[in-house]
Amino acid sequence: MVSTRVEKIFKRDESIEAVFVSKKENVRYLSNFKGDESYLFITREGAKYLLTDFRYTEQAKKEVTEFEVIDYKGKLYDAIKDLMVSHNISKLFVEGYHLPFSFVSEMKEKLEDRIYALSISLDELRSVKDHEEIEKIKKAVEIADRAFEHILKFIKPGISENDVVAELNYFILKNGAKGFSFEPIVASGKRSSLPHGVATDKKIEAGDTVLIDFGCNFDGYMSDMTRTVFVGKVENQMVKIYHIVKEAQQKAEEFIKEGLKANEIDKIARGYIGSFGYMEKFGHSLGHGVGLEIHELPRLSPKSEMVLEENMVVTIEPGIYIEDFGGVRIEDIVVVKSDGCEILTKSSKELIVI
Repeated sequence: MVSTRVEKIFKRDESIEAVFVSKKENVRYLSNFKGDESYLFITREGAKYLLTDFRYTEQAKKEVTEFEVIDYKGKLYDAIKDLMVSHNISKLFVEGYHLPFSFVSEMKEKLEDRIYALSISLDELRSVKDHEEIEKIKKAVEIADRAFEHILKFIKPGISENDVVAELNYFILKNGAKGFSFEPIVASGKRSSLPHGVATDKKIEAGDTVLIDFGCNFDGYMSDMTRTVFVGKVENQMVKIYHIVKEAQQKAEEFIKEGLKANEIDKIARGYIGSFGYMEKFGHSLGHGVGLEIHELPRLSPKSEMVLEENMVVTIEPGIYIEDFGGVRIEDIVVVKSDGCEILTKSSKELIVI
């Protein structure tokens, strides 16, 4: 699996002699190493090195089978230069979009201007998932689904938004997750109009809308889901908004498939919401890729013309947010297929009143 992923780099750009990989998620994707502060040096001819320090060498030797592990003692630049000399590398391509400008500048100086920015995005290579990756994402989604079912029994008037987060965290850790994939959003009452309303000490009250957005990290792979529920009762306007959002999401899920542009999917949901006069109340993108990062390519946004491919994993999460009133968002994770999509999130999307 590792060899196949590495081959993608050199197939995309025949001019690459060697590549230096620095972004943590890309290091993991290409080598299977799960630690921090480590780097890859890979040549077209098949030489593969993982550069790390004493803190991670033992771990690396256990996790990495196709890379030679180098415990560099001095400056990283010196270790890179030695590898370039030993493999007769005249040009080294780096993740210029990820590395700090100061680091790249110093590399160019130390390595005599033989540093070039990659013309391809390693993040883009990760956008199409293999079977192993999809299975891990499915597990992360499954834990989140179970956590949502659990939290419905916990939510009641008098508990705080932070209480909900704490209970979710306890549940997912007890059920196999490494933790949350991002800081959870629990926004109740009028605060539910905040798309990224992270939890506070606010107490949940009877009549509140409660927007819950969270995900799990399972073996490095992320999940992401949102459901909006109601405590005690729900106002008529909110019922209307809920069903508009639900229908917009369903239309997007029915439309999405391989070969379409990302912005075409966004347009389906956005247009439906706009037909009810709420266009300006849906201010974020329809969705985003999910994998080793919680936000990856592709982005289902009005400006994205990225063409969807089979086995891309994306969220579909339309929403309507009305200031000083409340908001609704519903979010699933789906796997893009040639003739549609596989919806991984199983939690009910029926209007739930607790």
